[in-house]
Amino acid sequence: MKRNRLLRRAAVLLLALVMFLPLTGPGMVLETSAVTQAEIDALKGNAGKLAEQKKDIQAQLKAVQADKSNALKKKELLEDQIDLIRQEIANINEQIAMYDQLIAEKTAELEQAEADEKAQFDLFCRRMRHMEEQGETSYWSILFTSGDFSELLDNYMMIEEIIQYDNQVIDSLVALQEKVANDRTVLEEAQAEQEEAKARQMAAQDELKAQEDEVDKLIAEISAQEDLLEEMEEELNKAAKALDAQIKAKEREYAAQVANVPSESGYLWPLPGGYNTISSLAGGRIHPVTGKPGNHAGIDIPAPSGTNIYAAKSGVVIHAAKGTGSSWSYGNYVIVSHSDGTSTLYAHMSRIGCKEGQTVKQGDVVGYVGTTGRSTGNHLHFEVRSGSTRKDPVNYFKDKALYVQSSGKKVALWDWMK
Repeated sequence: MKRNRLLRRAAVLLLALVMFLPLTGPGMVLETSAVTQAEIDALKGNAGKLAEQKKDIQAQLKAVQADKSNALKKKELLEDQIDLIRQEIANINEQIAMYDQLIAEKTAELEQAEADEKAQFDLFCRRMRHMEEQGETSYWSILFTSGDFSELLDNYMMIEEIIQYDNQVIDSLVALQEKVANDRTVLEEAQAEQEEAKARQMAAQDELKAQEDEVDKLIAEISAQEDLLEEMEEELNKAAKALDAQIKAKEREYAAQVANVPSESGYLWPLPGGYNTISSLAGGRIHPVTGKPGNHAGIDIPAPSGTNIYAAKSGVVIHAAKGTGSSWSYGNYVIVSHSDGTSTLYAHMSRIGCKEGQTVKQGDVVGYVGTTGRSTGNHLHFEVRSGSTRKDPVNYFKDKALYVQSSGKKVALWDWMK
């Protein structure tokens, strides 16, 4: 009798294990997405701040719109707005990338949830067929066939566990159905929001193009006004002198880091090989438009907007931002400090491609050609300093084929300088 009871209890335990195993499958573990809606909402919050800044600039633009004497101020405001639109596009691109990841994760979760739901539904159907085959009185039959009270208790416990298992099958099925519905809703919402982000991206790109065209028109207006060109020339020279103290301070700040970056003996031309014609040389020169003498702090190298600008030597970026105050003349500019005591400056960038404090190797992209600041066309303004002394950059490229425009013709620089 004891042996039979032990066998019956072992059978009940085995049956319980068999019944509960399907409920511990992968569908019962809910993984957390790597991308959260909160992260995307934070980006949207940043986008809202950019929009407010754009409104402020637009209000300032309206104030100077009709006054030709404010052409330079208008150009500055347009460039500020272009910079904000670029940030807005970068923000939207980041949102779209996050939506890509979220959609991929939710698609995988939905597929898994649907597979788990199907498996649980199949289990539910098997249980229903089994109950139908057993009939409504099967549980009572088990109880009434008990040989004694102890066996009755064992049978009752087994029946209770079976009923609990059946209830869990149903509860799990309902939970999985709810998860499938929820995952599908989240996925559809993410896809809809991504499409909205793509529409905003296209609108921002159209706005950027319109603003860039407005700057081009303004540059043409400025180029026709000699007094403005002379003012721009004077302001550029003031900015070059004003930078000396700032560069010294930054070089002291980053001295230890700069010392650990070996400096090459030679300089790399800062633009791709095809862009080697200099439109304006350093030092005393005749202004190419006004025809009046002036003093240029560096060299100007024309190239299309967006052309890569390379670090002429390895070093540490000690400035990478849009100019303010007198240094607005440089527009977006970068200064790299080198361990041999020199520094190189790259100005009028459309976009900056590095950050202050970043170590760059010779040939790394530090930015892209543009016409920001006091500039009337896409070009790179390139300077070389040794301490506080501005050097003529062409003297560091005597082994390179360089050209200048003379009397409307392109001529070899070294022949022209003889």
